[in-house]
Amino acid sequence: MSGFDTQAGVPLGDENDPRELPVFAQEIDLNAEQRSEPGAVVPGDGDYVLHADDLVAGYFPGVDILNGCSLTAKTGELIGIIGPNGAGKSTLLKAMFGLVRVHSGRVTLRGRDITNLRADALVKEGVGFVPQNNNVFPSLTIEENLQVGCYQNPKLFDQQFDQVVSIFPTIADRRKQRAGSLSGGERQMVAMGRALMMNPSVLLLDEPSAGLSPALQDEVFVNVKGINTAGVTVVIVEQNAARCLQIVDRGYVLDQGKNAYTGTGDQLARDPKVIELYLGTLAKA
Repeated sequence: MSGFDTQAGVPLGDENDPRELPVFAQEIDLNAEQRSEPGAVVPGDGDYVLHADDLVAGYFPGVDILNGCSLTAKTGELIGIIGPNGAGKSTLLKAMFGLVRVHSGRVTLRGRDITNLRADALVKEGVGFVPQNNNVFPSLTIEENLQVGCYQNPKLFDQQFDQVVSIFPTIADRRKQRAGSLSGGERQMVAMGRALMMNPSVLLLDEPSAGLSPALQDEVFVNVKGINTAGVTVVIVEQNAARCLQIVDRGYVLDQGKNAYTGTGDQLARDPKVIELYLGTLAKA
């Protein structure tokens, strides 16, 4: 059975799958006293739209997937996160979006502490999120999916609908078509479009090319670049590492829940160690 965060406007996947569970409200945060209050200004973080600093996080108490991850994104940047399966890539996105509990470390948005804020509060603050799986509502039309995206502020619909279809013209004349009848690539357009309906300053994308044909993967990467060109800071997790590094400004390689390498997309794509350890297999994924 699938869950749905009405306020955040995103599907939450399978509620019986522990990897898809939202934050445990009852979990005791043993490191809370080490952080500022949510919303507090954090000195030195004002230069970043999004800053994850030394995050330790996991789905269950005492079981951490992230073991000290850090990431920064400046205004207008396109940031890529790559690494082997199980490295913590998707967990990092979910931790920044309030879906996985941060046990220590801090997340800031434009210099303000947002660590462990609820997803719906983060959407209001300008953070959009597109999950990898079950990321559209198949029984709803394209238009209704986009309406869900601005559930918290319906007055934005007309303005943002025009913006979304300017990026994804394919869906402009199909607004009454049910999302369940769309191809995989078209569903990704709707999912990304829905996340743009609250006019976010930051968009988090979890493996948008997963399961698509090579041609549709290329289309997704073009669309991601188009969203970034339109002025949205984008952080993308990708298994297609080689293609991801071609479009990003900067990239992070995660391994075993930690930062392994970082640099520009071109630097990482040319780094012999990155090629040997990661791109040799990931480029074929």
